[in-house]
Amino acid sequence: MPAAAQEADPTAFAGAAEVQAQIADMEKAMKPDQGFSWRPLVRNGETVAALEIWKKAGRPAVHPTEAEYAIVIAGQGTLVSGGTLVDAKVSRPGLTEGSRIEGGTTRGLKPGDVMLIPAGTPHWFGITDDRLVLLGTKVPVAAGAPR
Repeated sequence: MPAAAQEADPTAFAGAAEVQAQIADMEKAMKPDQGFSWRPLVRNGETVAALEIWKKAGRPAVHPTEAEYAIVIAGQGTLVSGGTLVDAKVSRPGLTEGSRIEGGTTRGLKPGDVMLIPAGTPHWFGITDDRLVLLGTKVPVAAGAPR
């Protein structure tokens, strides 16, 4: 195919050095009492892969219309998923939070671990190191699609 007919490469890419530089910049910008930071790393339209730094555990949550795919980049933590979200309240569109999860499965997290949390599944991240760094993407579930 002639070069003029080829489309530009739509691939969003961040090399390892850029990922580490972004993490360092995010950590430097975090206030001493700040427990969570989120920053887009690569984007393709509405789809974003973002870095998440957890220094304190958040509230158990459910994303009713989005699956969550994440890879542990650094640190250690705990994932509790499944079960029932207790005291569930809608915090904002696309996010329901609760006080705890009953009957979930607990997994230890370390660098290299990968998770895919289906839409509507309660989940919570605990921190067992000084921080837990994830690369996460929310994947919208089409209306009527199985979850």
